[in-house]
Formats: sequence, C-alpha cells, structure tokens
Amino acid sequence: MKMVKSVAALSVVALSLISCGSKSAAIKLGSIGPLSGPYAVYGGDCKNGIELAVNEINAAGGINGQKFELIAEDDEGAAEKSVSAYKKLVTKDGAKFIFGSLTSGCAIAISPLAQAQKVIQIAPAATAPKLTEAGNFVFRTCYDDPFQGVVGGKFAATNLGAKTAAILYDISNDYSVGLTENFKSAFESNGGTIVSLETYSTGDKDFNAQLTKIKNSNPDVVYLPDYYSTVALIVKQLRAQGINTPIVGADGWDGLTENAGDEVLNGFYSNHYAADSTEPKVQNFVTNYKAKYSLTPTAFAALGYDSVYMLKDAILKAGKTDSESVRAALEATNGDYVTGHLTFNEKHNPVKGAVIVELVKGADGKLTTVYNTTVNP
Repeated sequence: MKMVKSVAALSVVALSLISCGSKSAAIKLGSIGPLSGPYAVYGGDCKNGIELAVNEINAAGGINGQKFELIAEDDEGAAEKSVSAYKKLVTKDGAKFIFGSLTSGCAIAISPLAQAQKVIQIAPAATAPKLTEAGNFVFRTCYDDPFQGVVGGKFAATNLGAKTAAILYDISNDYSVGLTENFKSAFESNGGTIVSLETYSTGDKDFNAQLTKIKNSNPDVVYLPDYYSTVALIVKQLRAQGINTPIVGADGWDGLTENAGDEVLNGFYSNHYAADSTEPKVQNFVTNYKAKYSLTPTAFAALGYDSVYMLKDAILKAGKTDSESVRAALEATNGDYVTGHLTFNEKHNPVKGAVIVELVKGADGKLTTVYNTTVNP
C-alpha cells in the first residue's frame, strides 16, 4: 500500500510538472521573409516590426504567463526557399504560427502546406488574391490587390482629375499584373481612358522604348505598379524623357524615400498607414520603433507589428493555443491596430481603409511622405 501511494504521489507530481511546463512553455513563432536579395529592405522592415511587437508583449508578461519565441528565416524572395524555410520552422523548430512570407509568390508557395497541416499562416504584406484561397488557416494583414488597385484608379480619376492614364507594368510579376488589372478597371469605371499599356519583365533595366510610347500617348497620369527598386529606375528614365505628369503606385513603393531622388516628386501611392498620422496607436508605434531602430517605420514594419498583436488578441480570446481555437478567434477579429480598424471577410481578407501618401521634400531637404487622403471600403 505504501508503495502504491508513493507511485500515485509521484504520478501526481509528474503530471503537475508537465502541466506547469506546458503552461510556461514558449509559444513558438516563425517568420519568413527576404532578409537578403532584392527585397531585403521590405523583409528587414517587416522583421523589425514583428520583433518589436514580440519584445513588447514579452516585456509585459506574455500571454497568460507564456512568452513568444520568434525564429526568423531568410527566403531571399524565392518561393522554393520559402518552402524550405517553412518546413524547417514547422518540423524542426516546432513553430505553431507562421508570419510570411512577405511577397505574394512566396506566401502562396507555402499556403497549401500550412492549410494541410493546420498551421496558421498570417501574411503581413502579400496582396495577391489567390493567397487566402488555400483555405481557412491562411490570413493576411494587408488589403489585397483588387482593393489597392481600385484605390489607385479612383484616386487618379477623382482626386487628381486625370482623364487619361498610361500603365507600365511587370508582366512576369503577379503583384504588378493584379494591380494593373484593377487600376485599369477602376480608372475606366470612373470615366478615365487608358491610352497606353506597356509591359516589361522582372530584371529589365532599360525602359526607354516603352516610355517613348507612353510619352507619345500624352497621358494625364502614369501608373507604375511595382516595387521601389524597379520604380526608382523607371522614374529616372521617365523624367529624363520629359514626362512630368503625376505618377501613381502602390505599397511596393515603400522605400523610395531612401532609394530615389527628386524625380519621384509629384508621386502618390496607396499604403497601409501613414507615419505622420495623429492616431495614438500610430504615434506610440512610431516612437517605439524609432527608439529601437533609429528609423521611421515603413508600412511593412507596421504590418508585421500588427500581425503579432492580432495573433496575441486571438490567443487571448481563444484562451488556448491550439490552431483550431486560434483560427476561430482570428476570424472574429474586430479591433483597432496601427494600420487601422480591422475585421475579416469570409475569405480572410481584412476589411479596412487605405491611405494615399504623397512623396515630398521635408523641411530638412530630404524626401519623405505625407498623408494625402484615406479611401475606405
């Protein structure tokens, strides 16, 4: 009897230790994004935003005593490397939740895996509509290309008063193609006419042939739906040809202020937030980010930051960390974040507003962005 009691007592102690261990065990998070390669600026900014949120939440005691543990992987903006990073994070590191990848093609590459394994994937900045079609374990923090393209088209026609537009886009890039289709549709539905539609392929450096055609079409506005590194090259050649019309783009332009010159003035782009907003949540985020990284946070940093807080709120609401419970809680998200008030539609796409920012010269003579207007869904 004494032995039986001892064994029973030991069993209770063991169960108690297991229970305590599981309660205090870290909640493992994986992030995937381009930390090197052509999109490294975006990936670095997003990772900084994710890290800042993780550090803030952990410093405040975590979630019911559990801390977040972040493991970051570099996919260099290549889909096959995104898949390898995902497999490592989930199978080797035991990550329960994945942030990423950053670009649409890379995020789409891992979404079927996340869905099949019931791993919650939150893509901070992947805007291609196809992403969330993978299933109900896949979410995005940003709005998608249709909404962003529509915002650009409406802004060009309504706010800029443009009657004609030219578009120069990357035919080999899903992001660029999706934005083009939706800008064109919105611009035309608001009374505008597309007078020139020109293409190039990823990696091209000389755009003069296309720009000559655009110049001859004499548009009121030029739409350039691509990432900042390519846009910087295009705009130099565009202005050199004497095309001085307003230029409009999308969130991929974030980063132009550090990588372009005065040629991008008279430029406007849709974005997920404006750093000069007076909203308390925005200003608190900007202040804390600047204190840690000595930089003004881009939208990619803000989206990474919001992704973590959105997950934190869902875990608190669920009261547990299993994927089914957290997924259901995420679907019921209804809160205020740095990038706006956010709810999800049936396809796990956020329903929230978009801002238009303008590229201007700051008081210090350096390029910066200022808030221009907001377009709500």
